[in-house]
Amino acid sequence: MRPSSPPEPPPAPARVLAVGGSDPSGGAGIQADLKTLTALGVFGATAVTAITVQNTCGVTEVMPIPASVVGAQMDAVLDDIGADVIKTGMLHNIDVVRAVAARVGRAALVVDPVILASDGRELLSRDGVRALLEELVPRAALVTPNVPEAEHLTGVPIQDLEGAGRAAERLLALGAAAVLVKGGHLPGNEEEVTDLLRTVDGEEYRFSGPRIVTRAGHGTGCTLASAIAAGVAEGLTLRDAVQRGRDYLVAALRRAPILGRGSGPLWHPNADPEGAGGEPSGDPRAQ
Repeated sequence: MRPSSPPEPPPAPARVLAVGGSDPSGGAGIQADLKTLTALGVFGATAVTAITVQNTCGVTEVMPIPASVVGAQMDAVLDDIGADVIKTGMLHNIDVVRAVAARVGRAALVVDPVILASDGRELLSRDGVRALLEELVPRAALVTPNVPEAEHLTGVPIQDLEGAGRAAERLLALGAAAVLVKGGHLPGNEEEVTDLLRTVDGEEYRFSGPRIVTRAGHGTGCTLASAIAAGVAEGLTLRDAVQRGRDYLVAALRRAPILGRGSGPLWHPNADPEGAGGEPSGDPRAQ
């Protein structure tokens, strides 16, 4: 009896290289990135920029990884497996920002500008912020700040969606192809969250959905940026990638268990974006 031929290998998956800090509690950082990418069927690789000591109650210590080691991790992945998208999170200092900028190449870049911890601890040095604006934002396919991060990066006060649009324009003027200002911190609406996406081509989309009342919330920014990066890697339009990413985040929030004494982690497995409910409108608002 002849041996059977080996089965055809499945098609190669889309690939995302996540560059960021490690969270031992598993809720944020590269742990959240990998959980999200895996849940959405994308191959995730990582380059660790810092080892943090944190849990649901906050960050207590950060040990940076040398920029040369961060760069070597990226090289090891890019020279072998490759990446369709590089997604950045916590970069910590100017040397790491520059190491990442030197390796973007032809991969699409999604920048989640992690600047401050929720307790105010600095997670990116001041000269690192300047380097991010000068060397990463101009290379970015998408930048995903929340309201405090957008204010910090641009100096534009944001009290409403018009302010979010002005901040987005500042980042677009620096060279970003698109900016998503996340509206969770916008004052005045306790029932709904609206995120604003604006592109260098003058397109604007507003994604709205009900605010999820939950004690979970640790790692929402990492999760959303990685979910969007997964869509970009798979070839979705940016609008569709953002919409699917938001749906995935809503599902992960709704399924979140009660863990820890503070802002708890999301539930990344089986967070089916199709069943999330509260779908964002994605209404275009041409500029």
